[in-house]
Amino acid sequence: MAYTDETRARLTADSAAIIARYPRARSALLPILHLVQSEEGYVSEDGIEFAAETLGLTPAEVIAVATFYTMYRRRPAGRYHVGVCTNTLCAVLGGDAILADLREHLGITGDATTPDGMVSLEHVECNAACDYAPVVMVNWEFFDNQTVASARELVDRLRAGDPPTPTRGAGLTSFTETERMLAGFDDGRADEGPAAGPASLAGLALYRSATTSGGEK
Repeated sequence: MAYTDETRARLTADSAAIIARYPRARSALLPILHLVQSEEGYVSEDGIEFAAETLGLTPAEVIAVATFYTMYRRRPAGRYHVGVCTNTLCAVLGGDAILADLREHLGITGDATTPDGMVSLEHVECNAACDYAPVVMVNWEFFDNQTVASARELVDRLRAGDPPTPTRGAGLTSFTETERMLAGFDDGRADEGPAAGPASLAGLALYRSATTSGGEK
């Protein structure tokens, strides 16, 4: 379905605010792709056309970027997009088992969405949280030290409309609300929730202990 006049006017105004941050309009492609993804939960054909027209690019140039970066989806995401890290450390510690179980439990393959539209699932690359492996992300918020059982409970709560609090960072919002934030529109929650935990800060603590106890500086 093509964008309505109202939708196009809103996206045009938001795009102008994004483009103003850059010396060249085409440099705004990545956040504008997040913007159009916030509209429908994926980068649709209408979104590609809008981005191309807005930035003076060809649709092929926009598609090339949208298909290169894995955070841009070509099929609608669920209200809660669940990513299971399957890179080496997470995989060894249980990520592969978590992904396989969630696929069976939800009855969907990777990169698909449950029929109720609540949860989509995919395997994701490293999220730079190896100290909390295995990691599951929901709308790019961290759920650390997961197990098959805890991950299954997590998606059940998401489908029931009872989203748990992430291990770190802000509380969960919908996928489309998260995408608008990634487009560069502040949701006022940057300081919400805990940040780095003890595992992430262990090296810093050791360094400080060594330097304050007369060790090498």
